[in-house]
Amino acid sequence: MKDDFRQEISKKIRETVINQASQTEQLGPMMTVSQRAKYVKQPYGGYIKRKDFNEISLGAGEDELDENSNIHPILIGLSVDYLMRFMLTKKIKDAFFVSWFGADKKNKKEFAESLMKEITGLDDKSISNAIKLTGFDVVVRNGGKGYVPINRIKPNESTIKNVRIMVNRTINFSNIYGPITSFGFDFTNAYTRTVIAGDGDFLTDDTLWDLKVSKNYFTKNHSLQILMYWRMGLRSNYKIFKKIKYLGIYNPRKNIVYRYNLKNLSDDIITIVDKEVIGYDKPLDQVIKKLYWV
Repeated sequence: MKDDFRQEISKKIRETVINQASQTEQLGPMMTVSQRAKYVKQPYGGYIKRKDFNEISLGAGEDELDENSNIHPILIGLSVDYLMRFMLTKKIKDAFFVSWFGADKKNKKEFAESLMKEITGLDDKSISNAIKLTGFDVVVRNGGKGYVPINRIKPNESTIKNVRIMVNRTINFSNIYGPITSFGFDFTNAYTRTVIAGDGDFLTDDTLWDLKVSKNYFTKNHSLQILMYWRMGLRSNYKIFKKIKYLGIYNPRKNIVYRYNLKNLSDDIITIVDKEVIGYDKPLDQVIKKLYWV
C-alpha cells in the first residue's frame, strides 16, 4: 500500500467522515465500522465468540503497570498505537496522521508539528508529546465532541511509564508475529451507504490485527469490527487481503494475543455480515469473480 502521506490523509479522513454524517438519513445509517458494530444485534456471544480465539500470553501483564495514570484510556491507546508505528517506521507524520489532520482542522497545525519534532523515541519528552498530540484525534473521530485543549493534557510519570512499557510490548509482539506489512489502512471502494468510514490498525503476512489497549477483555463488538474489516478489505483496492487467514487482536495492557482461524467461520455468518451488517447487495464472488482467501 502506498504512503503518499497516508494516501492524502486517508482521503481527508473520508472527507471528515462524510461531513460528520450531516446529510440526514438519505444515505442510510451512515456509520463508521465501530459504530455499526455497536449497533448490530448479534447472537449471544457474537458472530465470533471470544472462546473461539486462540489466546496466547506474551509475558507480564497489568501487574507490571502503574495504576496511577492520569490520562484518559482512549488517549493512552492511541499513543501506544502511534508510537509503535513511529518506532517501527520512523515516519512521524504517517504514524500521527489522524492527529495531524485534527490539529489542522483546529488551526493548530504548526503547534502539532512542533510536538512532532520532539518525538524521537521512547524518552519522557517524546511520550508526553505523543500523548498531547493524540488529543487532536477527537476532532476527526468524534466531530470535536470531548475535545480538551492540548495544554490541559499533562501526563504524569505513571502514565509515561505505562505507555513506554506497552509500546515496547507491542514492538516485541511485532517481532514475534510480524513483520507488519501495513499500518492504518482504509477500505477504498468497499464502503457502503451503511458503513461510510473506518480504518484498520495493521496487517502481517496472514493476519488482520486490531490493537486494543484495555483493562477488559475484548467484546463481541470488537470481534465483529475486525470481521467487518476483513470482509471490507476483500472488496477494497488492496490485494494484500487475499493472504489473510486469521483475525487477530493484541492487547498490550494484558500482553495477550488472540487469533481466530477464518477456516472456522461459516458461510452463513459471512453472508449475514456482508449483506445485513455492512450492506453489500452482491456476493463477493460476483464482485471479484474468485474469493481471494480460498
